[in-house]
Amino acid sequence: MYNSLGTRFRKTGSSYMQPKNKFPLILIVGPTAVGKTELAIQLVERISGEIVSADSRLFYRGMDIGTAKPTREEQARAPHHLIDIADPDEILSLAVFQHKAREVITDIHTRNKIPFLVGGTGQYIRAVTEGWSPPEVEPAERLRGELERIKEERGTHWLYEKLGDLDPAAAEKIDPRNYRRTIRALEVILTTGKKFSEQRGQSESPYHLITIGLTRPRPELYERVDQRVELMFANGFLEEVRQLLAMGYSPSLPTMSAIGYRECVRVIHGELSEEQAKAEIRRATRVFVRRQANWFKESDPNIKWFRVEEGAVDDIESYIRGMLNVVK
Repeated sequence: MYNSLGTRFRKTGSSYMQPKNKFPLILIVGPTAVGKTELAIQLVERISGEIVSADSRLFYRGMDIGTAKPTREEQARAPHHLIDIADPDEILSLAVFQHKAREVITDIHTRNKIPFLVGGTGQYIRAVTEGWSPPEVEPAERLRGELERIKEERGTHWLYEKLGDLDPAAAEKIDPRNYRRTIRALEVILTTGKKFSEQRGQSESPYHLITIGLTRPRPELYERVDQRVELMFANGFLEEVRQLLAMGYSPSLPTMSAIGYRECVRVIHGELSEEQAKAEIRRATRVFVRRQANWFKESDPNIKWFRVEEGAVDDIESYIRGMLNVVK
């Protein structure tokens, strides 16, 4: 049995692996600095696909070095989508991203290409693949204002600890630095009396999902993180942040709270030395790597994990072709 992409779904027993009306979507997931970008490009070059970015840091124009955005050369090797689609002072909501990503994926399918959803932002991937949607709770402005006041008086970490007390599952999925998401979760909990983690809508995936997980030994991954931080500063990370500030983008913007940008602002304001900033970025990135593991676990039977090493791209290509049973 074939679909319009020339994909044949293998029969097992009395049923097919995937309903014929579901088009394939290949996910490439894994922690920061594991090597998703290069490997995804190589696979797309081999399998006639296109890349849809699910990394929320890559949405914003002018934020290139600090986000390890694919270079122009890399983007020329394979079509990329949902990169540079907003200015740093625009907030691209989960719902907007979900809509844009699904539009792009449909367009890729209509052109008989294979979409690769690539990224490390778990909630954005799940929004596309599982139909996640945020709780339908109207903003409670007075409560939000009170939580903002508490944040100013007691700090973001205090609010995050309160969220951990009320809803550990939600706290596990939220970056402690992201106070806006922390406040929203608390707002929903306090307004409804129900856990935030239990209110997210979810539906069956509209796609035939093939999920590839990339992994490296943790010491090797940390070494790559350290190398990336050094390279970012060598390539002009501080200058990039100075340019964003000169363009009028406030350091208090949610986008400017991304790992690295806040530290660079503090260097520019004389609050940190460059070496202190590098150390802070390395520490925060390692924490983020551990948090990413909560989204995509190596024990998940729906993820096929590959160690990134010599020959890995050949093994992954073979696995994908086997799952799709592509007719050459």
